[in-house]
Amino acid sequence: MVGVLRLACVALGLLLAGLAMAQDLRSPILTIDSERLYRGSAFGERVVREIEAQTSALADENRRIEETLEAEELELTAQRADLPPEDFRALADAFDARVQSIRQERDAKSRAIADQLEDNRDRFLIGAEPVLEAIMREAGAAVILERRSVFVSANVIDITDAAIARIDALLGDGTTAPD
Repeated sequence: MVGVLRLACVALGLLLAGLAMAQDLRSPILTIDSERLYRGSAFGERVVREIEAQTSALADENRRIEETLEAEELELTAQRADLPPEDFRALADAFDARVQSIRQERDAKSRAIADQLEDNRDRFLIGAEPVLEAIMREAGAAVILERRSVFVSANVIDITDAAIARIDALLGDGTTAPD
């Protein structure tokens, strides 16, 4: 049964490939690698560079803050023997509250970076939609499927490279609004 299914998928892939080649990429089904589409575009490359730089800067800040807090904790621990218990408890509680506040701030910055990545991805997809629709119309396609979701297909129906080229021409790196 599995062999028959594989054979049918291969036959369908060959049929689609033959149709696409014979009709200058006329196919009812197209495929795309959406991750490569985004990361391979000028827009996606710029966003990834910016996000990596922000993430690296945040990690550096976190390391500096951690070193400072560790030094403060050691200093506080050293004071423990010289302070009355209630005074030490007050200092320790204030330190813990500060640490918690810093942790929340750091988490918020990390979430903001993740949100920025998602927002840019959404902007990209909105800008890419007319390009993908035009490619569908030109190919006479009814659907574009995610390449990773397709068991077998002919490479000729993969439009990722063509879509990247057109999206780059339209959106560039996304720093300016398209015409």
